[in-house]
Amino acid sequence: MHGLFGTKHLILIGISVVLIVVISILCRKVSLNTWFKTMLYVGIVSETIKVFYYIIQNEAVYGGYLPKTDLPFHLCSIQILFIVFLNVSKSEKLKRILLSFMLPSCLIGGFAAILIATDSSRNGMWILSVQYFGYHIMLVAFAIHLLTNKEMNWMFKDYLNALKFLGVMAFIAIYINSMFYDVVEYTNENGQKIVEMINRVNFMYVVDPPQDGLPFLNKDQGWFVYIIRYGILAVGAISLIYIKPIINAIKSLFNHKKVA
Repeated sequence: MHGLFGTKHLILIGISVVLIVVISILCRKVSLNTWFKTMLYVGIVSETIKVFYYIIQNEAVYGGYLPKTDLPFHLCSIQILFIVFLNVSKSEKLKRILLSFMLPSCLIGGFAAILIATDSSRNGMWILSVQYFGYHIMLVAFAIHLLTNKEMNWMFKDYLNALKFLGVMAFIAIYINSMFYDVVEYTNENGQKIVEMINRVNFMYVVDPPQDGLPFLNKDQGWFVYIIRYGILAVGAISLIYIKPIINAIKSLFNHKKVA
């Protein structure tokens, strides 16, 4: 079985979990700056493999171009741009805001990508499997380090910043998807004007669900219902990551009212 959650995929998931645990244990005392540099190298290697593989493998089709669907605008691949910023920025405040969003997006997004792996990463050449799973393994390990690093001291305002960042990213994704699709208009034999979208992209899954047939995350009732459900899941996942700061904030609020 080579499909989603088939034998090969389950083996890759198992290897990924083991490597995440091992990396997290071995690197628990590594500094954040070292993690930033390491993730930058991981991102460069990952994107280099992807770019050259897809261009060379599909030279007859693309001839030096990278397919639109492989641009770094998915939730996981855009982390590379974030990591570059972490390495060059001098503003600790902006870094903190960015990290507040990277924590849940790398942890949940990275692990979700391993669970719902693309067909090419599961059944393509071994180099693609190494690139895809290796990159997402490092994202999850990095997020675990952020979560468990006592120096970060995550607070309720970080949770709010993560939610704000999520909203901004949702709008950015909609605009980016709109920039990269093509529309064909024609009149059929009955004189009706037909508009078809071709070369669609689905960055951050704000257009369509990551998989067909999902029980909750689907477009059975239209896009608007789908995006609301998607938002509920995203906010719920972020809230789960920040559950401790949320509880502390609630306790602090009640204690303040008692004192008053």
